[in-house]
Amino acid sequence: MKKQYLEAGRIVNTHGVRGEVRIQPWADEAAFLTRFRRFYIDGKPVKVRACRVHKELCIAALEGVEDVNAAMALKGKVVFIDRDEAKLPPGTVFLQDILGARVVDEQGRDLGVLAEIMPEPSADVLVVKGEREILIPDVPAFVLAKDPDANLVTVRLIDGM
Repeated sequence: MKKQYLEAGRIVNTHGVRGEVRIQPWADEAAFLTRFRRFYIDGKPVKVRACRVHKELCIAALEGVEDVNAAMALKGKVVFIDRDEAKLPPGTVFLQDILGARVVDEQGRDLGVLAEIMPEPSADVLVVKGEREILIPDVPAFVLAKDPDANLVTVRLIDGM
């Protein structure tokens, strides 16, 4: 079952003295978080007054967080978003939705379960655990389909994988 609220980042520090926070985004691009008018922290909705990208982080002004002390109290907290408020480009999925999915090759042979997704500079790497561990770059040449509804990822392997 897909979760309604998705982890989107972590508050890593304060920014300035007016209560802004720095958020390390867990998305392909930091700009993704600037689209939201509400985050969820500790299970409670928090209105986003402003959000901008600065050096691959999001700087956010949150309602009720008016000074550096209030911002410091949020340091280390995970920021969630509501799935219904997120609009993904066609053909993309939330990685959280495919973790634990069955992974098969082009012929339908079971390779194991998608156990982890490692972020790397050039492309994420899918860690498949089955009879053996397989590392697969998350690029179209190797990952043919991601179907979160069927809990299935289809891949193309090459010699040496």
